Amino acid sequence: MVDPILHISDISLYYGKKKSLNNISMDIFPNEITAFIGPSGSGKSTLLRSINRMNDLIPNVTITGSIMYKGHNIYSPRMDTVDLRKEIGMVFQQPNPFPMSIYDNVVYGLRLKGEKDKAKFDEIVETSLKQASIWDEVKDRLHDSALGLSGGQQQRICIARVLATSPEIILLDEPTSALDPISSSKVEETLYELKSSYTQIIVTHSMQQASRISDKTAFFLNGDLVEYDNTKKIFLNPSKQETEDYITGKFG
Repeated sequence: MVDPILHISDISLYYGKKKSLNNISMDIFPNEITAFIGPSGSGKSTLLRSINRMNDLIPNVTITGSIMYKGHNIYSPRMDTVDLRKEIGMVFQQPNPFPMSIYDNVVYGLRLKGEKDKAKFDEIVETSLKQASIWDEVKDRLHDSALGLSGGQQQRICIARVLATSPEIILLDEPTSALDPISSSKVEETLYELKSSYTQIIVTHSMQQASRISDKTAFFLNGDLVEYDNTKKIFLNPSKQETEDYITGKFG
């Protein structure tokens, strides 16, 4: 039996007095894609952002419970959030390349770490862009602005930027919702290919996307984790009526 890479235990989260997550417990396993599905406001993005402490940046947030990663509670006061976010990277809904060259976007995190070796940069840029399935499209224009790329290309540059810092886990918050179908399918293919090297957690509104690329699926509703199982089981034979109702489009 493979040990989980993340052990989420009894996580509750409040924005002020409003409770947004209710005692969530689940294990995330290495080299799998785990999909979080559920209607808007169900808590899936809130939980995703709790996994690398992005919610710390929001005022009046209170979090109880623990998330164990490599034997350490990420909510321990001793946890360095900068180090944590290098190991647990994040790709957002809107592609957000920095207003600089493609090359500088990819090496941004390395420069923050104090790395200066140009040969190392060159190697990591090529490797990361290849892993993000965009090298062939941009290799002759690495010093052009990343903002000149299409939305789908920009999102793959953002994935390459995360990969450059060698994370263990990649969090993806609806990474294809702002993209056209062809760009979305390229990003999906990329994520599927990355599975052998990285653990991924993806928040998605697309049932088709969850069923196509994920190994496990978690269904959230009103801040509760209703059901969490192998994706095939969730989509073909869910245990809970609410899961079936959501998947068959009765609400959402």
